[in-house]
Amino acid sequence: MKIQHIFFDLDNTIWDHRKNAYLTIKDLFKKEEIALQYNIDFEEFHSVYHEINESLWEKIRDEIIDKEYLRKHRFYDTFKHFGVDNEDLSMSFEEHFLDKILNYNELVEGAEYILDYLKSKNYTLHIISNGFKEVTERKCILSGIDHYFQTITSADTIGVRKPRPEIFEYSLHLAKATKEESILIGDDWIADVVGAQNFGMDVIFFNVLNENKEEEGLKVITHLLQLKEYL
Repeated sequence: MKIQHIFFDLDNTIWDHRKNAYLTIKDLFKKEEIALQYNIDFEEFHSVYHEINESLWEKIRDEIIDKEYLRKHRFYDTFKHFGVDNEDLSMSFEEHFLDKILNYNELVEGAEYILDYLKSKNYTLHIISNGFKEVTERKCILSGIDHYFQTITSADTIGVRKPRPEIFEYSLHLAKATKEESILIGDDWIADVVGAQNFGMDVIFFNVLNENKEEEGLKVITHLLQLKEYL
């Protein structure tokens, strides 16, 4: 059956979370004078934060922790790595981070062009995100891409995250779409690729980090404009 519905992951597939987070944390770091007070280099701080945050998000995906644990620990554990055991400072960073990150709305390179292209080809576009419900829609609105998507599914809406099949089922039902006429595009190997495959839905792996992941017959892109080769 011909593909009619395209489901996009949001963070780091369309909305450049890595870049926006970097810029936000850099602002907070400067405002709180962390380098001056604690003699911590920002680039080192961000590198440690990034590793910790990625690991925590993997644990959320795998249902080992919940979002409250992530919010409590990603900055706390980062500061603690540098010998700063200050829960108030960590939670202040967390609260301001969630608020201020939406001041930055950089998109992944080629995102708007490819969304325009796909709309011109009469595909119906959707978002299916593991992100928090309260920020997913605001990211789309504030970055000016909400009008491209007929539906937006956030994991918090149904209480499960990719790769669980329930979120794919929910999103397709919301979109009034079938597996056979749908395809997912995402950057997370487990959540997006394995999740979609186990659900029985076609998928394109956006290998933005050039991970050493190979699978016979799998559609892979390293830049969003390469979607034109498949769609």
